Amino acid sequence: MSYQVFARKYRPRTFDDVLGQDHVVTTLRNAIEGDRLAHAYLFVGPRGTGKTSTARILAKALNCSNGPRLDFDPEEEICLEIAEGRALDVLEIDGASNNGVEQVRELRETVNYAPASGRFKIYYIDEVHMLSTAAFNALLKTLEEPPPHVKFIFATTEPNKILPTIISRCQRFDLRPIPSEIIASHLQHIATEENVTLEDSAARTIAKGAEGGMRDAQSMLDQLVAFCGETVTDRNVQDVFGFTSSETIAALTSSIFRKNTAESISLVQAEADKGKDLTQLLSELAGFLRALLIGRLSPDSAGAGVPVDFWEQLGDHGKHVSNDRLLTVLDRLADADARMRRASNKQLHFEIALIRATQSLDEVRISDVVMALEKGANADRPPLTPEEPAATTPAPGERTKDPEPPTPPDNTPRPSSRARKKRRNVENQLESLIEQAPEKRPEIAPQSDPAAPQSVDSPSPAEPPAQESFYDDPLVHDALRIFKGKLKE
Repeated sequence: MSYQVFARKYRPRTFDDVLGQDHVVTTLRNAIEGDRLAHAYLFVGPRGTGKTSTARILAKALNCSNGPRLDFDPEEEICLEIAEGRALDVLEIDGASNNGVEQVRELRETVNYAPASGRFKIYYIDEVHMLSTAAFNALLKTLEEPPPHVKFIFATTEPNKILPTIISRCQRFDLRPIPSEIIASHLQHIATEENVTLEDSAARTIAKGAEGGMRDAQSMLDQLVAFCGETVTDRNVQDVFGFTSSETIAALTSSIFRKNTAESISLVQAEADKGKDLTQLLSELAGFLRALLIGRLSPDSAGAGVPVDFWEQLGDHGKHVSNDRLLTVLDRLADADARMRRASNKQLHFEIALIRATQSLDEVRISDVVMALEKGANADRPPLTPEEPAATTPAPGERTKDPEPPTPPDNTPRPSSRARKKRRNVENQLESLIEQAPEKRPEIAPQSDPAAPQSVDSPSPAEPPAQESFYDDPLVHDALRIFKGKLKE
């Protein structure tokens, strides 16, 4: 038997083999058990997440002997034919090469024929978004009301290119990127089956580089086994695929936090000399900084997808950097990522981003000024003691209690802290009144409030009660004594 790559050899054969797509598998299982099968399914998701494998497993469950059923035998002849793509009743069509109206018309002519051996005639169209608009329109009527023995299964990575009228006639399933932990665990399973020693750190690096695609991870492992032999280390993964070690990322992060721009640029230069992909390096740096920020905001998710040794190597360098500063650094790196993807000199934009990120740690912001003012105000304000309660402002119309008349200066003991505070209040109030007072007091005739409602029959307002003389107010006497002034009529 000829050699099979890992991506084909370890392709899922039953629903139990599908990893990371529990929401899709559970729905399909319940539909088969409850005999609630739709006539059209649409599988949406990134590459390598199991769209074609899930479609084939669904076709096996529908067309197996005594089907539809979940406990089918993957070694059964009809199931093997479906898995290998040679079953007469399961037609796999490439949407990229069969995207014209003529191909859709031929499909419409064949849907009326009964299946050869299975219960259903299943049409699986991969990359369905590649069909032309005319081809989609030609398929609409057949897709909405197909014969009872026909099932349609579509797969795409770009659902936005599919007509809404097509999507509305299908049951849509969104396959998610597979978590890195699941991919790393499955890679260890493959390594065990192939008698290959795979380091845990190497499996995590491969899973992280695959970005949620199981097929990509399996292909990378296949290439590493061909390169390394029976033992695959993390260093091998970095050398073959240009990934950056966590030590380098930690050193680069630490240099940013320590505001050592020269060291940051030297690290980037060293990685560029090794032939590393600087776009990938920037993405990994931003990923680690994001993990640091998310770990502060949500401790339950701290360290997700980040090796433990990264935090050990980073140490305490990031503890003095506030969350808003860390967010600014991430913003600078995100801007550089957008520029680097369409620039020829990627290193230039990377170095500019590092310089700006380092400078952002010393920028003075409005929030810093406000915080400094608040700290200064709290420092100047004397603490209150139990004998010195905070002064409260009387409510409007509420008469305050008159203070005790002052005693002669010769017999006055040293004033208490409460008296000194009252004196300061009097001084401040008097100074404010002096600044606002006019040179000559105008004579103003009493007038009624223009905003108040007027009525012809309403009685005239009552005369205000007589007030105490201004010159008899004890506060005035205190002010005259403090400022050594005299009353002038």
